[in-house]
Order: sequence, then C-alpha cells, then structure tokens
Amino acid sequence: MAEYHHEQVAYWNDQTVGLHAIIAIHSTVLGPSLGGCRMYHYACEQDALADVLRLSHAMTYKAAAAGVAFGGGKSVILADETTVKSEQIFRSFGRFVGSLGGRYTASEDVGTSMADLEWARRETIHVARDYDCPDGDMNYLTALGTYEGMRAAATRVFGSPSLAGRTVAVQGLGHVGWPLCELLHAAGADLIVTDLRADICDRARAKWGARAVAVDEILATPCDVLAPCAMGGVLDDASIPGLACAIVAGSANNVLAAPEHGRALHERGVLLAPDYVINGGGLIAEACRLEGLDFAAARERVLRVYDNVAQVLDLADSEQIAPSDAADRFAEQRLA
Repeated sequence: MAEYHHEQVAYWNDQTVGLHAIIAIHSTVLGPSLGGCRMYHYACEQDALADVLRLSHAMTYKAAAAGVAFGGGKSVILADETTVKSEQIFRSFGRFVGSLGGRYTASEDVGTSMADLEWARRETIHVARDYDCPDGDMNYLTALGTYEGMRAAATRVFGSPSLAGRTVAVQGLGHVGWPLCELLHAAGADLIVTDLRADICDRARAKWGARAVAVDEILATPCDVLAPCAMGGVLDDASIPGLACAIVAGSANNVLAAPEHGRALHERGVLLAPDYVINGGGLIAEACRLEGLDFAAARERVLRVYDNVAQVLDLADSEQIAPSDAADRFAEQRLA
C-alpha cells in the first residue's frame, strides 16, 4: 500500500456465500473512484492484493489522462469465474461496494460481465452500466478507443493513420479483443490472433480470415502492430528482445511488467501507445453516463483517445523520453 500511496484498501469476507473480495481506492483527488471488478483464481491473497493495488493505481492515471472527473479504484474477487458465479456472490459484492458510500463505482473486468453486475446493482447504485443502444456497451467503447489510439501510433510510425494492409497481432479475444478485431477487419487490417480458447480462434479464422498462432508464440510473431488484450505484465526482460513489431498498442492493463520495460521498448525502437491512455474508452464513456451525457456525446469523447495518445507521443518526442514516462507526466500534470 505504501508503494502506491492508496487512500483506502477494504476487505470483505462473507462466509455465508463464499465471497472473499478486496476493493482498493487509490485516489479521489479528481472525484470518486471508478474501476473494474476482476474475478480471478489467485494463488494467494497476497497476489490478489498486489494486483488490485497496481490496477487501481493505473486507474487513477487513466482517469487523469482521459480528462474525466473521477479517481482510480479497482476490486478483485478471489474465485474461479468459471465455477463459482452466483447471484448471492454478486449481491454480497454489491453490499460491499455500497458500504463505501459512493467512494467507488464498480464496472466489469476480467472474469466479470455487466450481467453479473446487474445482481450487484440490486444492492447498490454504485455500479456501471451500458448505454441502452447498439454499440452502447463499454467493451465496444474501450475497443473503439484502443483502435483510435492505434491509429495515432500508426500515424507516428507509418505516416498515416490507416491500418489497411497492416498486420495486427491481437493477444486475447475476450470482451475487448473481439470487438477490436471487428474494427481492425473493417479497416482492412490483416489479423493474427491467439487466445486460450481454441474455439474462439476458430471463429476468428472463419469470420475474418485471421491466422491463429499459439499463445506462447504471439509476442514474437512478425507484425506491424502487437495488441495485447489479455492479462498484463506481458512485456518484460524475457519477451521484449523477441518482439518483431513496430508498435505495441492494445487494451490490456499494466502491459509492462515494470516501468523500466517501457524504456527498454523505447531503446529498441518499438513505439508503445501507453496502456492507460489507449484503453481509456470505457472509462470515458462510463464517466459520461454518470454525468448524464447521451451515447452520441460519449462516443465523440471516446474518439478523442486518438488526440490523447498523439499528445503523449508529442511530449515523449519533445522531452526525449519513453512514451510510458511521458504518459505519467501527462497524467500527473492533472493530478498536481
């Protein structure tokens, strides 16, 4: 907790339903905290705590970089999402969120869905929801922002925002990776995909003519753009030397295992679109919804992720620093 200077870390252990959860509120300097609820089978509580602390810290920077009046928070449910989901668990989680009095609003994340959170909503109003219209779900809007940020990075590297004819390798075909592939295919990109689920890779091959590769091969697969869209920490001392891409731009949170890996990418000449800047579309849209703005206004703001990424890359160039460090400076200017 001291490393990231969190305001509050709360624990919830409801033995009647088998719920063990943690909520971390990193900062409410800009407003009440907002962030996803991750359901994951952690090896131990210490791993879960480390994850929620790091993720909530990143949410503070994501909100600041996005220019919204919210702070950073995150929650984790220590359980296997494939076996233990129930109405009772999520209603208990809703009571946990409600006990914080509006300091934290929960949204979906790895292992949870808006349908799960509808159960939580029966106990608290402090739960995100989708816009009630086509393309109104937060996953699509996160993918849209990621796509726009990728276009900004492409402009910097290739001289044009067009991704037509570019090869994009997408790691993870989940909530955001799949709609991102839809956008990329529509733009004329050639897709390489991977996912732990073979059936969804088969669907990607059939739908888009994508080439599927093994999970442990995707990072070293030659491509123009590598889009990590699964769990974080994939860029580290072992993976960076083997990268065969010009750009890293995906929706995964905390894609760098440590801050120094952003500098290592920069030294290798690989352009990183910093994760919490490029993947802020869902946060921006939810902030708009909470402010009472309609879907059209929210979508327009999500499209500005292109400008946010471009500004960070401009700052990196002017200061002659890695984009990951420039993103921190960009966010910290708002937090000061």
